[in-house]
Amino acid sequence: MTRDDYHKLIETPQMLDYGVYLKADQLLDCQKSLAEMCNADELQFQIVHQVEELWMKLMAYTLVDVMDYIRAAQTNRVITLLSRVHRIQRMMIDQLMVLETMSPKEYQEVRLQLGNGSGQESPGFQTLLKIPAGLWEAFEAGYLEPQNRTIRDIYDEGYAHDDTYVVAENLLEFDELFQKFRWAHIFLIHRSIGMGSKSLKGRSVDILQNGAKHRFFPELWDIRVEMTDRWGGEYGTVRDPIHKS
Repeated sequence: MTRDDYHKLIETPQMLDYGVYLKADQLLDCQKSLAEMCNADELQFQIVHQVEELWMKLMAYTLVDVMDYIRAAQTNRVITLLSRVHRIQRMMIDQLMVLETMSPKEYQEVRLQLGNGSGQESPGFQTLLKIPAGLWEAFEAGYLEPQNRTIRDIYDEGYAHDDTYVVAENLLEFDELFQKFRWAHIFLIHRSIGMGSKSLKGRSVDILQNGAKHRFFPELWDIRVEMTDRWGGEYGTVRDPIHKS
């Protein structure tokens, strides 16, 4: 078989029931044709980002269900579904490493195909940014208000490692993994175009670091600082060393 024969096989595989159910013909047609690729890395660039849009769609859909289960205080459902979201987030972080196989020069050729676009315009990413507020409102309605509890009570004075605590920690895990994804993307930018360079809109890509410092649930992060500072005030922030000279 020639190279063209193999490319034809890749682009027009046989469609049996499984492929028909998945609409694989449409899915495989969502990338540029192989003949139109600017270089051999453009296919992986498109596929990685298209797959991430699909994962983000599933995450958003799942998190809407999570909101309902949080309001109803159905903890087992909440934990099971948030575990699914966490696994998706970890896969998304890992997938970015595929793009690290591109050289900066090869990426520049792909970058020319983006118009003025950037990953910040990702529809799935923008959707996910709007969901945490609803998750927190549901948490307050389903776990805090009915028990007349505060975050401080859950983590300190009334700490019992109970359902409320476990749900709070799983929300924190979602927050942490989301920010790790953003930082992984920043390091990918470091490798491909360098921080301090101009984005396709003419702005420094350094501004991405500001977004990566954002927290969806600051109450769950701040309570750790509050408790540690209070405990430190009781036993002393600077203590005698335990090693012997």
